[in-house]
Amino acid sequence: MPQPAPAYSERLLPGPGGWSAAVAFAVILGVALWPVDDVLSISTAVVALVVLVALAWWTSPVVSVSPGPDGARVLRAGRATIPTSFLGTTTVLDRAAMTRELGPSLDARAYVCLRAWARTGVRVELVDPADPTPYWLVSTRHPAELAAALAASAPATGPGASGATTDAGPSPR
Repeated sequence: MPQPAPAYSERLLPGPGGWSAAVAFAVILGVALWPVDDVLSISTAVVALVVLVALAWWTSPVVSVSPGPDGARVLRAGRATIPTSFLGTTTVLDRAAMTRELGPSLDARAYVCLRAWARTGVRVELVDPADPTPYWLVSTRHPAELAAALAASAPATGPGASGATTDAGPSPR
């Protein structure tokens, strides 16, 4: 039986700067080996580029809202997953708000799935009384779409009822 499509899915791959650095490293490696042998230098550069691209893909976390093993929707951020029934308010964070959340506003107990090249994100409050984690801070290039998928996946009533908001300033603490 085919799995239902995720409501939201994104792999946080490096941006143009990261891919350019991988290509530049492979070229420099090839140029360094050119005096030894031209075939060796080209093949080494190609192998290095393939390995770097594979490593970038393999180490890039996936952020998704999709059905879990039991059919209930879950938020996945990297290796961590949580049922959407345990999620509260979702706040969309622009660059400035994300920087603030990662700096002076960061709670050390929070789960953070961060990639520097994805400069926006969401803050998702947790409402599970058994979980000491107060919220998740997740990098994404499409925070509004992720917040909408979370809002659509949340139960309509109960402690995990989710609503999406946009960060309009520092949160009171």
